[in-house]
Amino acid sequence: MTSVISEKKDSLRSRLAQEPQALQFGTSGRRGLLVHLSQLEVFINALAELEYLQSLPLSEGGIVRGEEFFFAYDLRPSSSRFVDGEPRRGELAQAIECAIRTAGMRPVNLGCIPTPALTYYAVSHGKGSIMVTGSHIPFDRNGYKTNTSRGELLKQHEQPINEKVRDARESLYSQSFADSLFDAQGLFKAGHLELSTESGEAATAYIKRYTDFFGSQPLHGMHLLVYQHSAVGRDLLVEILRRLGAEVITAGRSETFVPIDTENIDAAQLAAVQALFDDAAASHGPIDAVVSTDGDSDRPLILGVDAETSALRFFGGDLVGMITAEYLGADAAVVPISCNDGIDLGKLRHITEPKTRIGSPFVIAGMETARARGKRAVCGWEANGGFLTGSDISKNGRILKALPTRDAVLPIVAVLSSSREKGVGLAELFASLPKRYSRAALLKQFPRPVGLEIVRRFSPSDPAIGEVRFSSQGASLLNAEGREVQAADAEIQALETIRQKLAGFFTADLGFGSITGLNFVDGVRIRFSNDDVAHLRPSGNADELRIYAVSNSQARADAIAAMAVAEPDGILRRLEQSAGVAERP
Repeated sequence: MTSVISEKKDSLRSRLAQEPQALQFGTSGRRGLLVHLSQLEVFINALAELEYLQSLPLSEGGIVRGEEFFFAYDLRPSSSRFVDGEPRRGELAQAIECAIRTAGMRPVNLGCIPTPALTYYAVSHGKGSIMVTGSHIPFDRNGYKTNTSRGELLKQHEQPINEKVRDARESLYSQSFADSLFDAQGLFKAGHLELSTESGEAATAYIKRYTDFFGSQPLHGMHLLVYQHSAVGRDLLVEILRRLGAEVITAGRSETFVPIDTENIDAAQLAAVQALFDDAAASHGPIDAVVSTDGDSDRPLILGVDAETSALRFFGGDLVGMITAEYLGADAAVVPISCNDGIDLGKLRHITEPKTRIGSPFVIAGMETARARGKRAVCGWEANGGFLTGSDISKNGRILKALPTRDAVLPIVAVLSSSREKGVGLAELFASLPKRYSRAALLKQFPRPVGLEIVRRFSPSDPAIGEVRFSSQGASLLNAEGREVQAADAEIQALETIRQKLAGFFTADLGFGSITGLNFVDGVRIRFSNDDVAHLRPSGNADELRIYAVSNSQARADAIAAMAVAEPDGILRRLEQSAGVAERP
């Protein structure tokens, strides 16, 4: 903030007790540490985004002042109530509702529902929406996600929105403290605010979406355990599965927030769900599968059961996406570069579009490109399992309307329905996919600037280079769309140097072959001569460094991930030390 604003006597800015930290766009909305998420900061950003949407034509997702604007929130405590701490934080949904009114819109509270349920209802009514959610990220964080009247905000929206945010911040900070709605802690002076009365219409429409498309009792005879924890869609998921004919047992319901990252299910989380499964099976008999979602219920969690040992097996979201796309009869599939490369080897290889950067806005852009090329059944998914439909999908004479945002229910029901149709268990169903296995893992509390510096050091200086393939004949360079790129000898030599440096971390002693390719579409993705893949990328939402591993066996993929995140001297830590950017806290 400029010194003019900060020095203005008796302005709101001059009275703030804490130095404000601006919210940043991540791969999905704005997220931040709760300590920095004052109601003032949320209000500033939301108001600016609403004013930006009002400036857009309706054909581009614009909204009209005076009309309805929908909002919803997850079960994370700070989303709708105050939580203990200093400074006091929470009631973020109240800040959103106030921003909607200030922008001249009529707020409609759709309550605690999944992010895709909010988006589906709002888009079907041609209205914008905001979801207050921290999704899967740790408890000490939260955020929100704004949608246009057509769907998610896209990357081209971010710069003009940030300009609006700067204007809104200057205006609100410059107000006299006496006239401001906010106190020195960045909270509403009015204190606790009651949210407007909830409407249940979006939840009803979300249930109907699946019962209409999947028809009568496709899951009849299945016995399922729903791990409910603190997922906002925990009751809706149970309702949908029961209406589709499944016998459903619930377990693990928690009033304390549980951060489930469906891209990174570790041994402790798997053991906790296994214990719930064992208790349920002892009381209720055989169970076919365990299903759940993350916090805002836009990512699925699907676990199969070993028939002999009753051990649960986690099926990664990229594999879930393949089964779902085949079930839906897609003619175009869009996935980010982090997904399991089995998609390039199986039935979907002929319909796979160029790989995108990680994040739903990039997948959505890829789906729009496929639609523009005449594709009619377009879908996409991410490694976390969130599944998007970029067009209406027709199957068995029924239509599933497009929902170009991450959804958890569609892939859960599609996988279970496919299993029933083929008369096989989940293990056998997934065994039909190409034999490529993946595992994701991460280091938490890993400063994002350090992760970005690691990626920079192992990336080409020319941003046009998306991939390099090494062979005995030399190096061939490609752009992000897979077309050949010409480069100077110096650039080629620099890429060879990067290859040699990475080989010093991913060594033969650790089981890696020689490096045969590097991909730079998002992070650094390394392919080895023994078909192993190791993909490094900082999280877009939190201070985390991720590893995506792919191999010809699950054991090897698990081993690569474990070696990468081992403490204190795993591969990622040694990369951090070599970068020499900052000391660990």
